[in-house]
Amino acid sequence: MARPYSQDFLANLQKLDPDNLGVQMAKLCVKANLPTLYVARKVGVSRFTIHSWFRGQEIRDKNKVRVNKLIEEVNKGFSDGHLPAPTLSIAQQYLDSIII
Repeated sequence: MARPYSQDFLANLQKLDPDNLGVQMAKLCVKANLPTLYVARKVGVSRFTIHSWFRGQEIRDKNKVRVNKLIEEVNKGFSDGHLPAPTLSIAQQYLDSIII
């Protein structure tokens, strides 16, 4: 079951390096209401890995292509009016519908 982002996480996110790719993805996923569990499944990594990236840990080159594509698709989702996702099921449906 997907869980919402904690208040501690949201507060700490604002203190992290905004140029870090994982932090950029985190801010976008929070804004889009996309839970880490669903994002992890889409990117093909563990939820723990997503949390590490969201906290600024380096992303391996082999994963950067998928992360950049996810960021591009989520930004497009905002432009198209599909995001932010109002429910968890719609968040999952949205992520299932994009190709990264």
